[in-house]
Amino acid sequence: MTDTVDCVVVGAGVVGLAVARALALQGREVMVLEAADAIGTGISSRNSEVIHAGLYYPTGSLKARMCVRGKELLYAYCAERGVPHRRCGKLLVATAAGQLASVESIQARARANGVLDLQWLSRSEALALDPARCDAFYAEVRKYWPGLRDGALAP
Repeated sequence: MTDTVDCVVVGAGVVGLAVARALALQGREVMVLEAADAIGTGISSRNSEVIHAGLYYPTGSLKARMCVRGKELLYAYCAERGVPHRRCGKLLVATAAGQLASVESIQARARANGVLDLQWLSRSEALALDPARCDAFYAEVRKYWPGLRDGALAP
C-alpha cells in the first residue's frame, strides 16, 4: 500500500461502492473507508430491492428519466454479472369504475416517461396471475415490468 491515494470514498454502501468502482475504472487508486464491520450493512441493507419503472413521477422529471434509464442499466448489469433478479411485474388495479381514469392517467404518464413495456390485462388474465388478490378487480388492469434484485443471493 502506498502512502497516498487518488481518492477516498467514505461509506461502503451501494452509493459509496458505486462511486469507488467508477473512479477505479477511470484508473484512479481508491480507498474506501467504512465504519461498520462489513460492506452494505447501513442504509443500503434496508433497501427494498425494487427496480422502479418510473410510472408515477412527473413527465420528463429527472426522477422519471433516472428510473427509466436506471432500470435498463440495472437489468443489463445484473445479467452481465450473474446477479439474481426477476422481471416480475406489478399490477395496477381499478377496483371500481371510477378508478379507471386514474389507471389510464398513470398509463399515459408512464408512456410519456418512456415506460413502454405496459400491457392491459382482462380481469380473467389478472385472476390467473394472482387469484388471491385479484378477485376484487373491477375491469381491466395494467401490468408493467419493474423487478426485484435479490441482494441476499448476490455473490
